[in-house]
Amino acid sequence: MSAKDQARSLPENPGVYMMKNIDDTVIYVGKAKNLKRRVNSYFLPNRDAKTSALVAKIDHIDYIITGNEYEALVLENNLIKKYNPHYNILLKDGKSYPLIKITNEEFPRVYKTRRILPDNSSYYGPFPKGKQLEDYIELIRSTYHLRLCSGPLKKREKPCLYYHIHKCLGPCVFPDCKNDYLDEIAEIKEFLSGNDQKGLIRLRNLMMKDAKELRFEEAVKKRELLKSLESVMSEQAVQDNSGESRDYAAIEMRGTLCSVAIMQIRNGNLIGKALYRAESMGDETEILLSFLIQYYCDGESLPSELYVSHEIDTELISRYFKEELHMPIYIGFPKEGKHYRILRMAEVNAQEDVEKRMCAINNSPALERMKELLGLDRVPIHIEGFDIAHLAGKYTVASLIVFKNGNPSVKDYRRFNIKSLDGKIDDFESMREAVTRRYTRLVNENLELPDLILIDGGKGQVHAAVEMLEVIGLDDIPVVGLAERNEELVFPDERPNLVLDKADSALRVLIAVRDECHRFATSANQRMRSKEATFALLESIEGVGKVRSKRIMEVCGSVEKILELDSQNLAKKCSIPLDVAERIIHKLTL
Repeated sequence: MSAKDQARSLPENPGVYMMKNIDDTVIYVGKAKNLKRRVNSYFLPNRDAKTSALVAKIDHIDYIITGNEYEALVLENNLIKKYNPHYNILLKDGKSYPLIKITNEEFPRVYKTRRILPDNSSYYGPFPKGKQLEDYIELIRSTYHLRLCSGPLKKREKPCLYYHIHKCLGPCVFPDCKNDYLDEIAEIKEFLSGNDQKGLIRLRNLMMKDAKELRFEEAVKKRELLKSLESVMSEQAVQDNSGESRDYAAIEMRGTLCSVAIMQIRNGNLIGKALYRAESMGDETEILLSFLIQYYCDGESLPSELYVSHEIDTELISRYFKEELHMPIYIGFPKEGKHYRILRMAEVNAQEDVEKRMCAINNSPALERMKELLGLDRVPIHIEGFDIAHLAGKYTVASLIVFKNGNPSVKDYRRFNIKSLDGKIDDFESMREAVTRRYTRLVNENLELPDLILIDGGKGQVHAAVEMLEVIGLDDIPVVGLAERNEELVFPDERPNLVLDKADSALRVLIAVRDECHRFATSANQRMRSKEATFALLESIEGVGKVRSKRIMEVCGSVEKILELDSQNLAKKCSIPLDVAERIIHKLTL
Protein backbone atom coordinates (compact mmCIF):
# COMPACT_ATOMS: atom_id res chain seq x y z
CA MET A 1 0.00 0.00 0.00
CA SER A 2 1.38 3.43 -0.95
CA ALA A 3 1.74 6.21 1.61
CA LYS A 4 -1.17 8.02 -0.06
CA ASP A 5 -3.40 4.96 0.26
CA GLN A 6 -2.33 4.56 3.89
CA ALA A 7 -3.37 8.16 4.53
CA ARG A 8 -6.83 7.44 3.12
CA SER A 9 -7.24 4.46 5.45
CA LEU A 10 -6.40 6.36 8.68
CA PRO A 11 -9.12 6.68 11.34
CA GLU A 12 -10.85 10.00 12.04
CA ASN A 13 -9.57 10.13 15.62
CA PRO A 14 -7.19 12.46 17.42
CA GLY A 15 -3.66 11.14 17.57
CA VAL A 16 -0.06 11.29 16.41
CA TYR A 17 1.29 10.24 13.01
CA MET A 18 4.87 9.25 12.20
CA MET A 19 6.07 9.53 8.61
CA LYS A 20 8.91 7.12 7.79
CA ASN A 21 11.26 6.72 4.85
CA ILE A 22 12.24 3.52 3.04
CA ASP A 23 14.79 2.75 5.77
CA ASP A 24 12.01 2.85 8.42
CA THR A 25 13.51 6.05 9.89
CA VAL A 26 11.03 8.53 11.35
CA ILE A 27 11.38 11.74 9.33
CA TYR A 28 8.37 13.67 10.65
CA VAL A 29 6.06 13.50 13.67
CA GLY A 30 2.79 15.42 13.83
CA LYS A 31 -0.38 15.61 15.90
CA ALA A 32 -3.94 15.95 14.69
CA LYS A 33 -7.51 16.35 15.90
CA ASN A 34 -8.51 14.17 12.96
CA LEU A 35 -5.72 11.88 11.72
CA LYS A 36 -7.32 11.05 8.37
CA ARG A 37 -8.09 14.64 7.43
CA ARG A 38 -4.71 16.02 8.54
CA VAL A 39 -2.49 13.41 6.90
CA ASN A 40 -4.50 13.43 3.65
CA SER A 41 -3.84 17.18 3.37
CA TYR A 42 -0.18 16.39 2.60
CA PHE A 43 -1.22 14.57 -0.58
CA LEU A 44 -3.46 17.27 -2.10
CA PRO A 45 -2.52 18.23 -5.68
CA ASN A 46 -1.90 21.93 -4.93
CA ARG A 47 0.55 21.38 -2.08
CA ASP A 48 3.51 23.72 -1.75
CA ALA A 49 7.11 22.91 -2.62
CA LYS A 50 8.29 22.07 0.88
CA THR A 51 5.35 19.69 1.47
CA SER A 52 6.08 18.02 -1.85
CA ALA A 53 9.71 17.53 -0.81
CA LEU A 54 8.55 15.80 2.39
CA VAL A 55 5.95 13.64 0.64
CA ALA A 56 8.54 12.45 -1.89
CA LYS A 57 10.52 10.88 0.97
CA ILE A 58 7.58 9.13 2.72
CA ASP A 59 7.52 5.36 2.34
CA HIS A 60 4.94 4.51 5.00
CA ILE A 61 3.00 6.07 7.86
CA ASP A 62 2.47 4.82 11.41
CA TYR A 63 0.03 6.34 13.85
CA ILE A 64 -1.07 6.23 17.49
CA ILE A 65 -4.65 7.08 18.49
CA THR A 66 -5.07 9.24 21.61
CA GLY A 67 -8.08 10.18 23.69
CA ASN A 68 -7.98 13.86 22.72
CA GLU A 69 -5.82 16.54 21.12
CA TYR A 70 -4.08 17.39 24.40
CA GLU A 71 -2.86 13.81 24.80
CA ALA A 72 -1.68 13.98 21.18
CA LEU A 73 0.31 17.15 21.95
CA VAL A 74 2.09 15.51 24.90
CA LEU A 75 2.80 12.33 22.92
CA GLU A 76 4.06 14.31 19.90
CA ASN A 77 6.57 16.13 22.10
CA ASN A 78 7.83 12.86 23.61
CA LEU A 79 8.20 11.21 20.19
CA ILE A 80 10.11 14.21 18.77
CA LYS A 81 12.58 13.90 21.66
CA LYS A 82 12.85 10.14 21.12
CA TYR A 83 13.29 10.04 17.33
CA ASN A 84 14.84 13.44 16.55
CA PRO A 85 13.04 13.60 13.16
CA HIS A 86 14.81 15.47 10.38
CA TYR A 87 11.78 17.55 9.37
CA ASN A 88 10.57 18.55 12.83
CA ILE A 89 11.80 21.66 14.56
CA LEU A 90 14.80 20.95 16.76
CA LEU A 91 16.21 23.57 19.06
CA LYS A 92 19.46 24.92 17.67
CA ASP A 93 20.96 28.12 19.00
CA GLY A 94 21.49 30.09 15.80
CA LYS A 95 23.92 32.56 17.31
CA SER A 96 25.54 30.35 19.94
CA TYR A 97 25.42 33.27 22.34
CA PRO A 98 27.36 32.71 25.58
CA LEU A 99 25.61 32.29 28.92
CA ILE A 100 26.58 32.48 32.57
CA LYS A 101 26.32 29.15 34.36
CA ILE A 102 25.94 28.63 38.11
CA THR A 103 26.60 24.96 38.75
CA ASN A 104 24.37 22.69 40.80
CA GLU A 105 26.96 21.81 43.49
CA GLU A 106 27.29 22.15 47.25
CA PHE A 107 29.63 25.10 46.59
CA PRO A 108 28.58 26.31 43.12
CA ARG A 109 30.94 27.74 40.53
CA VAL A 110 30.10 30.65 38.21
CA TYR A 111 31.56 30.76 34.71
CA LYS A 112 30.90 31.42 31.02
CA THR A 113 29.54 28.66 28.76
CA ARG A 114 27.90 28.14 25.37
CA ARG A 115 26.22 24.82 26.19
CA ILE A 116 23.08 24.16 28.20
CA LEU A 117 23.25 20.71 29.79
CA PRO A 118 20.46 18.82 31.61
CA ASP A 119 22.40 19.00 34.92
CA ASN A 120 20.03 21.17 37.01
CA SER A 121 22.47 24.06 36.90
CA SER A 122 21.19 27.64 36.55
CA TYR A 123 21.81 29.46 33.26
CA TYR A 124 21.55 33.21 32.66
CA GLY A 125 21.51 35.04 29.36
CA PRO A 126 22.10 34.63 26.52
CA PHE A 127 24.37 37.65 26.06
CA PRO A 128 24.50 38.85 22.40
CA LYS A 129 27.23 41.32 23.35
CA GLY A 130 30.33 39.53 24.62
CA LYS A 131 31.51 42.69 26.43
CA GLN A 132 28.36 42.64 28.56
CA LEU A 133 29.01 39.06 29.72
CA GLU A 134 32.69 39.75 30.42
CA ASP A 135 31.69 42.75 32.56
CA TYR A 136 29.28 40.61 34.56
CA ILE A 137 31.91 37.93 35.11
CA GLU A 138 34.43 40.59 36.13
CA LEU A 139 31.92 42.09 38.58
CA ILE A 140 31.31 38.67 40.14
CA ARG A 141 35.01 37.91 40.49
CA SER A 142 35.84 41.40 41.79
CA THR A 143 33.16 41.60 44.44
CA TYR A 144 32.30 38.06 45.52
CA HIS A 145 34.39 35.29 47.11
CA LEU A 146 33.67 32.18 45.06
CA ARG A 147 35.94 29.29 44.19
CA LEU A 148 37.65 29.46 40.80
CA CYS A 149 38.91 25.87 40.74
CA SER A 150 37.37 23.62 38.08
CA GLY A 151 35.55 20.36 38.67
CA PRO A 152 34.22 18.91 41.93
CA LEU A 153 35.46 20.49 45.15
CA LYS A 154 38.41 18.58 46.70
CA LYS A 155 39.25 18.78 50.38
CA ARG A 156 42.67 20.37 51.00
CA GLU A 157 44.97 20.78 53.97
CA LYS A 158 45.83 24.37 53.09
CA PRO A 159 43.84 26.97 51.11
CA CYS A 160 45.11 28.21 47.74
CA LEU A 161 46.34 31.69 46.78
CA TYR A 162 42.82 32.97 46.02
CA TYR A 163 41.87 32.57 49.68
CA HIS A 164 44.90 34.54 50.84
CA ILE A 165 44.17 37.44 48.45
CA HIS A 166 40.53 37.49 49.60
CA LYS A 167 39.05 36.21 46.32
CA CYS A 168 37.62 32.95 47.74
CA LEU A 169 36.06 31.86 51.06
CA GLY A 170 38.13 28.66 50.95
CA PRO A 171 35.38 25.99 51.17
CA CYS A 172 37.98 23.31 50.37
CA VAL A 173 39.48 23.93 53.84
CA PHE A 174 36.68 25.73 55.72
CA PRO A 175 33.38 23.99 54.84
CA ASP A 176 31.62 25.91 57.63
CA CYS A 177 31.61 28.96 55.31
CA LYS A 178 28.73 27.33 53.41
CA ASN A 179 26.00 29.73 54.59
CA ASP A 180 28.04 32.81 53.65
CA TYR A 181 28.97 31.20 50.33
CA LEU A 182 25.34 30.41 49.42
CA ASP A 183 24.27 33.91 50.46
CA GLU A 184 26.68 35.30 47.87
CA ILE A 185 25.38 32.84 45.24
CA ALA A 186 21.80 33.93 46.01
CA GLU A 187 22.78 37.59 45.56
CA ILE A 188 24.50 36.79 42.22
CA LYS A 189 21.38 34.96 41.00
CA GLU A 190 19.26 37.95 41.96
CA PHE A 191 21.68 40.26 40.15
CA LEU A 192 21.66 38.15 36.97
CA SER A 193 17.86 37.95 37.08
CA GLY A 194 17.59 41.71 36.71
CA ASN A 195 17.70 42.92 40.33
CA ASP A 196 21.07 44.52 39.70
CA GLN A 197 21.23 47.25 42.37
CA LYS A 198 22.75 45.10 45.14
CA GLY A 199 25.67 44.10 42.94
CA LEU A 200 26.31 47.70 41.89
CA ILE A 201 26.12 48.95 45.47
CA ARG A 202 28.59 46.27 46.57
CA LEU A 203 30.98 47.25 43.75
CA ARG A 204 30.64 50.95 44.54
CA ASN A 205 31.40 50.34 48.24
CA LEU A 206 34.51 48.31 47.34
CA MET A 207 35.66 51.10 45.03
CA MET A 208 35.29 53.65 47.85
CA LYS A 209 37.14 51.34 50.24
CA ASP A 210 40.05 50.93 47.78
CA ALA A 211 40.26 54.70 47.36
CA LYS A 212 40.17 55.29 51.12
CA GLU A 213 42.97 52.77 51.62
CA LEU A 214 45.02 54.40 48.80
CA ARG A 215 44.69 51.44 46.40
CA PHE A 216 44.03 53.84 43.55
CA GLU A 217 44.70 51.43 40.68
CA GLU A 218 42.13 48.99 42.03
CA ALA A 219 39.67 51.83 42.64
CA VAL A 220 40.05 53.02 39.03
CA LYS A 221 39.44 49.51 37.68
CA LYS A 222 36.24 49.24 39.72
CA ARG A 223 35.16 52.71 38.62
CA GLU A 224 35.57 51.80 34.94
CA LEU A 225 33.73 48.52 35.49
CA LEU A 226 30.93 50.40 37.24
CA LYS A 227 30.63 52.82 34.31
CA SER A 228 30.53 49.94 31.83
CA LEU A 229 27.83 48.07 33.75
CA GLU A 230 25.72 51.19 34.18
CA SER A 231 26.01 51.82 30.42
CA VAL A 232 24.90 48.27 29.64
CA MET A 233 21.93 48.60 31.97
CA SER A 234 20.88 51.89 30.42
CA GLU A 235 20.84 50.16 27.01
CA GLN A 236 18.45 47.60 28.44
CA ALA A 237 15.83 50.24 29.11
CA VAL A 238 12.79 48.36 27.82
CA GLN A 239 10.88 49.15 31.00
CA ASP A 240 7.26 49.16 32.10
CA ASN A 241 7.56 49.51 35.91
CA SER A 242 6.25 45.97 36.29
CA GLY A 243 7.68 43.26 38.50
CA GLU A 244 6.28 40.50 36.30
CA SER A 245 8.35 38.23 34.09
CA ARG A 246 7.44 38.20 30.41
CA ASP A 247 8.78 36.52 27.28
CA TYR A 248 8.13 37.46 23.67
CA ALA A 249 8.45 34.77 20.97
CA ALA A 250 8.37 35.48 17.23
CA ILE A 251 8.86 33.11 14.31
CA GLU A 252 9.73 33.83 10.68
CA MET A 253 9.87 31.30 7.84
CA ARG A 254 11.26 31.33 4.33
CA GLY A 255 10.51 28.02 2.67
CA THR A 256 11.67 25.30 5.06
CA LEU A 257 13.97 27.64 6.99
CA CYS A 258 12.64 29.07 10.21
CA SER A 259 14.14 31.29 12.90
CA VAL A 260 12.60 31.95 16.31
CA ALA A 261 13.57 34.99 18.39
CA ILE A 262 12.97 35.10 22.15
CA MET A 263 13.12 38.31 24.19
CA GLN A 264 13.06 38.04 27.99
CA ILE A 265 11.90 40.80 30.31
CA ARG A 266 12.38 40.45 34.06
CA ASN A 267 11.43 43.15 36.56
CA GLY A 268 10.82 45.61 33.75
CA ASN A 269 14.23 45.13 32.09
CA LEU A 270 15.16 43.40 28.89
CA ILE A 271 17.72 40.88 30.17
CA GLY A 272 18.10 38.43 27.29
CA LYS A 273 17.69 37.86 23.57
CA ALA A 274 18.20 34.61 21.72
CA LEU A 275 17.77 33.20 18.23
CA TYR A 276 17.00 29.58 17.43
CA ARG A 277 17.15 28.03 13.98
CA ALA A 278 15.53 25.02 12.38
CA GLU A 279 14.34 23.49 9.13
CA SER A 280 10.81 22.20 9.26
CA MET A 281 7.95 21.12 7.01
CA GLY A 282 5.21 22.53 9.25
CA ASP A 283 3.59 25.94 9.09
CA GLU A 284 4.58 28.82 11.35
CA THR A 285 1.77 28.28 13.84
CA GLU A 286 2.37 24.58 14.49
CA ILE A 287 6.16 25.05 14.51
CA LEU A 288 5.94 27.86 17.08
CA LEU A 289 3.71 25.71 19.31
CA SER A 290 6.17 22.80 19.12
CA PHE A 291 9.13 25.14 19.74
CA LEU A 292 7.60 26.62 22.89
CA ILE A 293 6.95 23.21 24.39
CA GLN A 294 10.57 22.20 23.78
CA TYR A 295 11.97 25.54 24.94
CA TYR A 296 10.16 25.54 28.27
CA CYS A 297 10.34 21.78 28.90
CA ASP A 298 12.33 22.10 32.14
CA GLY A 299 9.78 24.49 33.66
CA GLU A 300 12.53 26.62 35.22
CA SER A 301 12.53 29.49 32.75
CA LEU A 302 8.77 29.89 32.38
CA PRO A 303 7.63 33.52 32.66
CA SER A 304 4.29 34.56 34.09
CA GLU A 305 3.29 36.01 30.70
CA LEU A 306 4.15 34.89 27.17
CA TYR A 307 3.37 36.92 24.04
CA VAL A 308 3.60 35.27 20.62
CA SER A 309 3.69 36.41 17.00
CA HIS A 310 1.16 33.86 15.67
CA GLU A 311 -2.24 32.73 16.92
CA ILE A 312 -1.30 29.36 18.38
CA ASP A 313 -3.79 27.20 20.28
CA THR A 314 -3.44 29.07 23.58
CA GLU A 315 -5.90 26.84 25.42
CA LEU A 316 -3.93 23.72 24.50
CA ILE A 317 -0.48 25.05 25.39
CA SER A 318 -1.74 26.73 28.59
CA ARG A 319 -3.10 23.37 29.71
CA TYR A 320 0.27 21.77 28.91
CA PHE A 321 2.18 24.30 31.03
CA LYS A 322 -0.28 23.94 33.89
CA GLU A 323 -0.56 20.14 33.96
CA GLU A 324 2.91 19.04 32.84
CA LEU A 325 5.05 21.84 34.28
CA HIS A 326 2.71 22.90 37.11
CA MET A 327 2.97 26.54 36.09
CA PRO A 328 -0.08 28.62 35.08
CA ILE A 329 0.87 31.17 32.44
CA TYR A 330 -0.93 33.86 30.47
CA ILE A 331 -0.42 33.63 26.68
CA GLY A 332 -1.30 36.59 24.48
CA PHE A 333 -1.29 37.61 20.83
CA PRO A 334 -1.08 41.43 20.96
CA LYS A 335 -1.93 43.56 17.93
CA GLU A 336 -1.20 46.95 19.48
CA GLY A 337 0.21 48.56 22.60
CA LYS A 338 3.47 48.04 24.48
CA HIS A 339 3.44 44.25 24.19
CA TYR A 340 3.01 44.47 20.42
CA ARG A 341 5.93 46.90 20.17
CA ILE A 342 8.30 44.60 22.07
CA LEU A 343 7.06 41.59 20.11
CA ARG A 344 7.76 43.54 16.93
CA MET A 345 11.43 43.83 18.01
CA ALA A 346 11.57 40.04 18.29
CA GLU A 347 9.99 39.70 14.84
CA VAL A 348 12.64 41.96 13.28
CA ASN A 349 15.41 39.85 14.86
CA ALA A 350 13.85 36.64 13.48
CA GLN A 351 13.38 38.18 10.02
CA GLU A 352 16.97 39.35 9.77
CA ASP A 353 18.29 35.96 10.83
CA VAL A 354 16.24 33.88 8.40
CA GLU A 355 17.13 36.26 5.56
CA LYS A 356 20.85 35.87 6.35
CA ARG A 357 20.41 32.10 6.25
CA MET A 358 18.76 32.31 2.85
CA CYS A 359 21.67 34.36 1.53
CA ALA A 360 24.09 31.60 2.55
CA ILE A 361 22.41 29.02 0.30
CA ASN A 362 24.16 28.15 -2.97
CA ASN A 363 21.52 28.26 -5.72
CA SER A 364 23.83 28.04 -8.75
CA PRO A 365 22.50 24.65 -9.99
CA ALA A 366 18.90 25.88 -9.63
CA LEU A 367 19.67 29.02 -11.66
CA GLU A 368 21.33 26.97 -14.40
CA ARG A 369 18.23 24.80 -14.60
CA MET A 370 16.01 27.89 -14.66
CA LYS A 371 17.93 29.18 -17.69
CA GLU A 372 17.21 25.95 -19.56
CA LEU A 373 13.55 25.67 -18.54
CA LEU A 374 12.66 29.27 -19.41
CA GLY A 375 14.82 29.45 -22.54
CA LEU A 376 16.88 32.39 -21.26
CA ASP A 377 19.98 33.73 -22.97
CA ARG A 378 21.93 33.82 -19.70
CA VAL A 379 21.76 32.54 -16.15
CA PRO A 380 19.28 34.74 -14.17
CA ILE A 381 21.72 36.02 -11.55
CA HIS A 382 19.59 39.13 -10.97
CA ILE A 383 15.83 38.46 -10.58
CA GLU A 384 13.25 41.09 -9.71
CA GLY A 385 9.74 40.23 -8.50
CA PHE A 386 6.51 42.23 -8.26
CA ASP A 387 3.34 41.77 -6.23
CA ILE A 388 0.31 43.96 -5.48
CA ALA A 389 -1.47 44.16 -2.11
CA HIS A 390 -4.53 46.17 -1.09
CA LEU A 391 -7.45 46.13 1.31
CA ALA A 392 -10.74 46.66 -0.54
CA GLY A 393 -9.03 49.18 -2.79
CA LYS A 394 -7.35 51.07 0.08
CA TYR A 395 -3.63 51.16 0.83
CA THR A 396 -2.70 49.68 -2.56
CA VAL A 397 1.02 48.89 -2.52
CA ALA A 398 3.31 47.27 -5.08
CA SER A 399 6.33 45.46 -3.75
CA LEU A 400 9.55 45.05 -5.68
CA ILE A 401 12.02 42.52 -4.30
CA VAL A 402 15.43 41.62 -5.69
CA PHE A 403 17.17 38.23 -5.64
CA LYS A 404 20.85 37.96 -6.55
CA ASN A 405 22.42 34.54 -7.02
CA GLY A 406 19.12 33.03 -5.95
CA ASN A 407 19.04 34.79 -2.57
CA PRO A 408 17.31 37.96 -1.28
CA SER A 409 19.12 41.27 -1.63
CA VAL A 410 17.07 43.11 0.99
CA LYS A 411 18.86 46.44 0.58
CA ASP A 412 17.50 46.61 -2.98
CA TYR A 413 13.84 46.09 -2.04
CA ARG A 414 11.44 48.91 -2.93
CA ARG A 415 7.78 49.75 -2.35
CA PHE A 416 5.46 51.79 -4.54
CA ASN A 417 2.36 53.43 -3.09
CA ILE A 418 0.02 53.26 -6.07
CA LYS A 419 -1.34 56.72 -6.92
CA SER A 420 -3.33 56.21 -10.12
CA LEU A 421 -6.40 54.26 -8.97
CA ASP A 422 -8.53 56.81 -7.06
CA GLY A 423 -9.91 54.07 -4.81
CA LYS A 424 -10.55 51.55 -7.60
CA ILE A 425 -9.39 47.93 -7.43
CA ASP A 426 -7.28 47.28 -10.50
CA ASP A 427 -4.27 44.98 -10.16
CA PHE A 428 -3.39 45.37 -13.84
CA GLU A 429 -3.20 49.17 -13.66
CA SER A 430 -1.27 48.89 -10.37
CA MET A 431 1.25 46.61 -12.09
CA ARG A 432 1.61 49.04 -15.00
CA GLU A 433 2.35 51.93 -12.65
CA ALA A 434 4.88 49.98 -10.56
CA VAL A 435 6.78 48.59 -13.59
CA THR A 436 6.84 52.02 -15.27
CA ARG A 437 8.17 53.78 -12.18
CA ARG A 438 10.81 51.11 -11.48
CA TYR A 439 12.34 50.76 -14.93
CA THR A 440 12.04 54.38 -16.03
CA ARG A 441 14.28 55.18 -13.10
CA LEU A 442 16.77 52.39 -13.89
CA VAL A 443 17.04 53.60 -17.48
CA ASN A 444 17.34 57.29 -16.54
CA GLU A 445 20.03 56.60 -13.94
CA ASN A 446 21.81 53.95 -16.00
CA LEU A 447 21.45 51.34 -13.24
CA GLU A 448 21.74 47.55 -13.50
CA LEU A 449 18.79 45.83 -15.21
CA PRO A 450 17.49 42.40 -14.15
CA ASP A 451 18.06 39.15 -16.03
CA LEU A 452 14.48 38.06 -15.28
CA ILE A 453 11.27 39.65 -13.98
CA LEU A 454 8.83 37.46 -12.02
CA ILE A 455 5.21 38.59 -11.68
CA ASP A 456 3.00 37.19 -8.93
CA GLY A 457 -0.07 36.42 -11.03
CA GLY A 458 -1.39 35.09 -14.31
CA LYS A 459 -1.60 36.23 -17.94
CA GLY A 460 -3.27 39.57 -17.16
CA GLN A 461 -0.58 40.76 -14.78
CA VAL A 462 2.21 39.44 -17.03
CA HIS A 463 0.83 41.23 -20.11
CA ALA A 464 0.42 44.47 -18.11
CA ALA A 465 4.12 44.33 -17.15
CA VAL A 466 5.31 43.46 -20.68
CA GLU A 467 3.18 46.27 -22.15
CA MET A 468 4.97 48.91 -20.08
CA LEU A 469 8.43 47.41 -20.67
CA GLU A 470 7.82 47.73 -24.41
CA VAL A 471 6.88 51.40 -23.97
CA ILE A 472 10.11 52.03 -22.03
CA GLY A 473 12.14 50.10 -24.62
CA LEU A 474 13.07 47.15 -22.42
CA ASP A 475 11.12 44.44 -24.21
CA ASP A 476 14.26 42.25 -24.26
CA ILE A 477 14.01 41.56 -20.48
CA PRO A 478 12.36 38.13 -19.97
CA VAL A 479 9.14 38.14 -17.95
CA VAL A 480 7.38 35.16 -16.40
CA GLY A 481 4.37 34.87 -14.10
CA LEU A 482 3.81 32.41 -11.28
CA ALA A 483 0.14 31.58 -10.74
CA GLU A 484 -0.52 30.28 -7.24
CA ARG A 485 -2.92 27.59 -8.41
CA ASN A 486 -0.76 24.55 -9.18
CA GLU A 487 2.31 26.88 -9.14
CA GLU A 488 2.06 27.27 -12.93
CA LEU A 489 4.66 29.30 -14.82
CA VAL A 490 2.89 31.74 -17.16
CA PHE A 491 4.60 33.13 -20.28
CA PRO A 492 3.77 36.35 -22.14
CA ASP A 493 3.91 34.63 -25.55
CA GLU A 494 2.10 31.64 -27.09
CA ARG A 495 3.91 29.06 -24.93
CA PRO A 496 1.52 27.00 -22.77
CA ASN A 497 1.70 27.27 -18.98
CA LEU A 498 4.45 25.14 -17.49
CA VAL A 499 3.74 22.93 -14.46
CA LEU A 500 6.89 21.59 -12.81
CA ASP A 501 7.38 19.02 -10.08
CA LYS A 502 6.98 20.85 -6.77
CA ALA A 503 10.44 19.69 -5.67
CA ASP A 504 12.14 21.14 -8.79
CA SER A 505 15.06 23.32 -7.68
CA ALA A 506 14.34 26.08 -10.23
CA LEU A 507 10.70 26.25 -9.23
CA ARG A 508 11.64 26.43 -5.56
CA VAL A 509 13.74 29.56 -6.20
CA LEU A 510 10.88 31.17 -8.13
CA ILE A 511 8.44 30.28 -5.36
CA ALA A 512 10.84 31.85 -2.85
CA VAL A 513 10.87 35.05 -4.94
CA ARG A 514 7.06 35.06 -5.19
CA ASP A 515 6.55 34.36 -1.48
CA GLU A 516 9.00 37.09 -0.51
CA CYS A 517 7.17 39.48 -2.87
CA HIS A 518 3.88 38.65 -1.23
CA ARG A 519 5.27 38.97 2.31
CA PHE A 520 6.89 42.32 1.55
CA ALA A 521 3.77 43.75 -0.12
CA THR A 522 1.47 42.55 2.64
CA SER A 523 3.70 43.86 5.43
CA ALA A 524 3.82 47.28 3.72
CA ASN A 525 0.04 47.26 3.43
CA GLN A 526 -0.30 46.41 7.11
CA ARG A 527 2.13 49.16 8.09
CA MET A 528 0.08 51.72 6.17
CA ARG A 529 -3.02 50.62 8.05
CA SER A 530 -1.02 50.74 11.30
CA LYS A 531 0.17 54.26 10.49
CA GLU A 532 -3.39 55.43 9.93
CA ALA A 533 -4.37 53.85 13.25
CA THR A 534 -1.47 55.70 14.91
CA PHE A 535 -2.77 59.02 13.60
CA ALA A 536 -6.18 58.18 15.06
CA LEU A 537 -4.59 57.21 18.39
CA LEU A 538 -2.55 60.42 18.61
CA GLU A 539 -5.54 62.57 17.68
CA SER A 540 -7.57 60.98 20.49
CA ILE A 541 -5.18 62.61 23.01
CA GLU A 542 -6.14 65.99 24.41
CA GLY A 543 -4.07 68.72 22.77
CA VAL A 544 -3.19 66.71 19.63
CA GLY A 545 -5.02 67.48 16.41
CA LYS A 546 -4.33 66.67 12.77
CA VAL A 547 -1.51 69.22 12.45
CA ARG A 548 0.34 68.05 15.56
CA SER A 549 -0.16 64.34 14.85
CA LYS A 550 1.23 64.86 11.35
CA ARG A 551 4.24 66.75 12.71
CA ILE A 552 4.92 64.07 15.34
CA MET A 553 4.79 61.29 12.74
CA GLU A 554 7.02 63.25 10.33
CA VAL A 555 9.64 63.60 13.09
CA CYS A 556 9.33 60.15 14.70
CA GLY A 557 7.77 57.93 12.02
CA SER A 558 6.27 55.34 14.39
CA VAL A 559 4.99 54.72 17.91
CA GLU A 560 8.20 52.81 18.69
CA LYS A 561 10.34 55.86 17.85
CA ILE A 562 8.09 58.14 19.92
CA LEU A 563 8.57 55.89 22.94
CA GLU A 564 12.34 56.04 22.59
CA LEU A 565 12.09 59.68 23.71
CA ASP A 566 11.20 61.04 27.12
CA SER A 567 8.53 63.73 27.37
CA GLN A 568 11.02 66.62 27.38
CA ASN A 569 12.82 65.45 24.21
CA LEU A 570 9.51 64.69 22.51
CA ALA A 571 8.27 68.19 23.30
CA LYS A 572 11.49 69.76 22.03
CA LYS A 573 11.83 67.72 18.81
CA CYS A 574 8.17 68.00 17.81
CA SER A 575 7.62 71.58 19.01
CA ILE A 576 4.72 70.71 21.29
CA PRO A 577 3.95 71.75 24.91
CA LEU A 578 5.52 69.61 27.62
CA ASP A 579 2.14 68.70 29.17
CA VAL A 580 0.95 67.43 25.77
CA ALA A 581 4.12 65.35 25.37
CA GLU A 582 3.57 63.87 28.82
CA ARG A 583 -0.01 62.93 27.90
CA ILE A 584 1.23 61.28 24.69
CA ILE A 585 3.83 59.17 26.51
CA HIS A 586 1.27 58.20 29.14
CA LYS A 587 -1.33 57.19 26.54
CA LEU A 588 1.11 55.14 24.46
CA THR A 589 2.37 53.19 27.46
CA LEU A 590 -1.07 52.20 28.72
